[in-house]
Amino acid sequence: MSSPAYTVVVPTLVRDTLADCLAALVAAHGPRPEAIVLVDDRPEPDPAALEHALAVLGELIDRTTVLPGGARGPAAARNTGLRAVTTPWVAFLDDDVQVGPHWCDQLAQDLTDAGPDTAAVQGVLAVPLPGERRPTDWERTTAGLARARWITADMAYRTDALKQVGGFDERFRRAFREDADVALRVLDAGWRVQRGRRTTRHPVRATDRWVSLRNQRGNADDALMRALHGPDWWEKAAAPRGRIRAHLAITAAGLAACALAAAGRPRAAALAGLGWALGTAEFARARIAPGPRTRDEVTTMLATSVLIPPAASWHRISGAWRHRSAPPWREVAR
Repeated sequence: MSSPAYTVVVPTLVRDTLADCLAALVAAHGPRPEAIVLVDDRPEPDPAALEHALAVLGELIDRTTVLPGGARGPAAARNTGLRAVTTPWVAFLDDDVQVGPHWCDQLAQDLTDAGPDTAAVQGVLAVPLPGERRPTDWERTTAGLARARWITADMAYRTDALKQVGGFDERFRRAFREDADVALRVLDAGWRVQRGRRTTRHPVRATDRWVSLRNQRGNADDALMRALHGPDWWEKAAAPRGRIRAHLAITAAGLAACALAAAGRPRAAALAGLGWALGTAEFARARIAPGPRTRDEVTTMLATSVLIPPAASWHRISGAWRHRSAPPWREVAR
């Protein structure tokens, strides 16, 4: 029996990792994809910048299509790729992963084993960490992807099932929660999502010390998830709740200390300031303790631990306001 036909869709910002991603796909043994769709999601696509990455495709270049994404985020980019898919299955890959040497064979087996009620089969991610020292906060965050459910870094969807639920929700503008949202909608529609056996490597990409601060924008996406799937969406998606409640409390204590000091109530301001300081110190300690504790890492953790609670609180509150009228998914489905 021949394996199910599939298309590979890769949303990309044409980072340096794209060439490695495509090279690993070309080198993987097994049935080749019927088509490869690259969605260039840069604000101003420059074809010349793609030349190096496309050069590694070899004979697969004839099966490859490059589409503009319009800089609308990975959810919209995947929908752009999905509209070009004509095969029964579509396999989404992020542009910073590297599929294993037998990925095509393993994917074919995963799709063959999928029952008629299975809408998606998730790949197994491996995040390599340094063996000579403890991982940094950013490395631990990336390693958490290996435990995440329904992550689209390597996820194959039945094309008809994905189109049935309307594809990805393009209000998710970052690579965060859009995968959990679409999986919950697929499950609500009566499909199953299962984990496959194919393996994909997800290296830790280089970044600056402020990455954890920028990541707090995802709290707005959590607000949208609550609006769409209810307050218990955490349990449905088996997602960690994070520290948003603690961040709100720390931020409130800091604001209260400033307000009380301005109102001429130094004793009450001191108590509120103490609460802010204790909460911030506990947060910093929790991030520093499991890491390498180098001077650079400790400095980064101290600085960002002061800034993260107000940033997280702002994004969560602004996200709740922005998505206050978003209808729940089940109402839309009905």
